[in-house]
Amino acid sequence: MRPLTLIETRVLGTLMEKARTVPDSYPLSLNALVAGCNQKSARDPLLEVTDAQAQEALDELKRLALVFETSGSRVTRWEHNFERVLGVPSQSSALLGLLMLRGPQTAGELRINSERWHRFADISSVEAFLAELEERSADKGGALVARLPKAPGAREQRWAHLLSGALADNAGARDASREPAREAAPAGLAGRLQALEGEVAVLREELQSLRESLGLSRLGQDR
Repeated sequence: MRPLTLIETRVLGTLMEKARTVPDSYPLSLNALVAGCNQKSARDPLLEVTDAQAQEALDELKRLALVFETSGSRVTRWEHNFERVLGVPSQSSALLGLLMLRGPQTAGELRINSERWHRFADISSVEAFLAELEERSADKGGALVARLPKAPGAREQRWAHLLSGALADNAGARDASREPAREAAPAGLAGRLQALEGEVAVLREELQSLRESLGLSRLGQDR
């Protein structure tokens, strides 16, 4: 299977998440899927996926047999086919889904974050499934996760998924996804500041008008 793009990974991971956490709303419509992709919690990096981008990702994932459409509804709904295509058990699928949505994590973080996906007995159980994914044989497609170098002062190693290619490529895609947000931030702050300054000016004018109607001195002339 070819490496997935960042948006394809987000779309697939969101379907995997909602199948476990909100089964009553699953399969997902395109609108529900986009909302899940763009939610501000339990996502790293934060994205702004459009309907067109999500649909394009679904079409590509469908060609890879990783998702499929469901019938019997007026609105097209989508399901994932991750476990069957990758040949992984439910526990491993939960860990991969979390890594796809939240980025690199330690085994301890994965155990905590997986509470609504699958309840692992302990951290050693999480580590066992991660090791199995790391040592996956080449005839099954090779490793699906990798350990990251331990950060200075860190007690545990973090794990990352390999569905988007090698770790270097994956990191590059994540960094690129953050660039628009960093560039837009100053402009956004400037716009908000300008709007606030305008509101203050309007309030000052209204207050001045009220003071004049009451026969009071102008603002700044009380002393």
